[in-house]
Formats: sequence, structure tokens, C-alpha cells
Amino acid sequence: MATKRKTRSGGHWRATFDSLAFLLLLAGLGWLVIEGAGTLHYNWQWYRVPQYLYQLKDGVFHPGPLLRGVGVTLELTGWSLLLTVAFGLTAALLQRSSSWAGRAVARVYVEIVRNTPMLVQLYLVYFVLAPILEMDRFVAAVLALAIFEGAFAAEIFRAGIEAIPPGQWEAADALGLSRYAVYHRVILPQAIRLVLPPLTGLAVSLIKHSALVSVIAVADLTTEGRNLIADTFMTFELWFTVAALYLALTTSLSLLVGWLERRLPVRGGEHG
Repeated sequence: MATKRKTRSGGHWRATFDSLAFLLLLAGLGWLVIEGAGTLHYNWQWYRVPQYLYQLKDGVFHPGPLLRGVGVTLELTGWSLLLTVAFGLTAALLQRSSSWAGRAVARVYVEIVRNTPMLVQLYLVYFVLAPILEMDRFVAAVLALAIFEGAFAAEIFRAGIEAIPPGQWEAADALGLSRYAVYHRVILPQAIRLVLPPLTGLAVSLIKHSALVSVIAVADLTTEGRNLIADTFMTFELWFTVAALYLALTTSLSLLVGWLERRLPVRGGEHG
């Protein structure tokens, strides 16, 4: 009993210390920002920020440039994520196929994409591939993001598939299932729970990497923020607001996927 009380007391003090350390860190960062702005004789204008988020005209809500940028970022991320999963799963399955050509193509794709900068790939897609295929800048941005993130998704899917116990493969083969049925009915349903956490991290990275599309003038959140800063010279206020909006997007995504993960049924291969 005394040991339990001691453990609880230690946990309480540890939590209190962590909270104080976090608050001190925030206070330190705030002091650095304020001191830096003071050194530059910066004139804070936070009162002007809300109009760039939204406006109410005659009781009707109108999104401002920043919220419109959030909408474009979400659309860009959504389409890119769908293609990322498609590219990643295809490459993972090709790496495990019996075709040497398929394995070679998948391996080359993964190695080249993972070892070259995202920005270079974006420029190649936009300036080389887009004119040939007559793609607009939004489609080019979606494709470039999906190609880049798909290479990392391929390794996530491959690891998830290879983590399935050998007995599951043997049981499926014993039932005489086709290769498609083995993956569709046995392997992939079990792999989903394994790959969901790392895929969530990949989706968060995708949201952050989407800021790079501002270099090809896609009207995402970063582009809208840069345009407003050029017009208003409210550098600190607008960049902090843009950062807060990105943080809200990534945190919301993590919470949503965590909620979904807890509600996924436990499939075969997990024993109590």
C-alpha cells in the first residue's frame, strides 16, 4: 500500500515538473519572439489578422484568403493521399511479386524518389511532365506530392505485409486461394492496423510538404500567407497564423486517425 502511494506521489511530482518545464519553454519562446520583434522595432498588428481569416457581411460568413488557402491545402492533401496510397501499395506488391521486372521497377522507383529532394521532383513534374501531359499546376502538384510520398508509403506497406505471421500465408495457400484473394481477404485486412500509425505520420508529412507547392504558385495556405505578407508587411503575425493553421490541420488528422484506429476490429493473427 505504501509502495502504491509512493508511486502515485512520484508520478504526480513528475507530471507537475513536466508541466512546469513545458510552460517555461513556451515562456522562453514567447520572450525570444517579443524581444526579437522589439529589437527590430516591430509594430504588432494582431487586430488585423481576423479579416484575413474570415469576414461577416450582412450576417453571411465569407472565408478570407487564409481559410481559402486552407481549403486548397486540404483538397491538395486529399487527392495526393489517395494517389500516395495507390502508388505505395502498388510498389509494395510489386516488390513482393514473382516478376523480376516488377521488383526492379519498384526498387528503382523507391530508391530514386527517396534519395532525391522533393523540390527537385516538383520542378521536374511541373516543367517537364506537365507540359507533355497538358496538366495544370494543381494536378502537377498533386502528382509530384504523390510520387514522393508514395515511395515512403511503399516501404510502410511492405513492412506491414511482411509482419504478418507465416502461418497466415500457409493457411491461405492450404485453402487454395488465389494470390489476389490471399492479399484481399487475409493479408491486407490484418496489415491495415499495423501500417495505420506510420501512414498517419506520412499524411502529416504530406500536409507539411504541400507547402512546397507555393513555388509553382498553387494558391495553398503558404502561398496565400506569402501574398498577404507582401501586401501588408505583417510578417510575424501572418507567419504565426499560418503555422497555427498547419498545426491545427496536422493535430486534427492525428486525433482522427487515432480515433479510427481504436475502433478497427482486431483481425486474425492477433491472439489474446
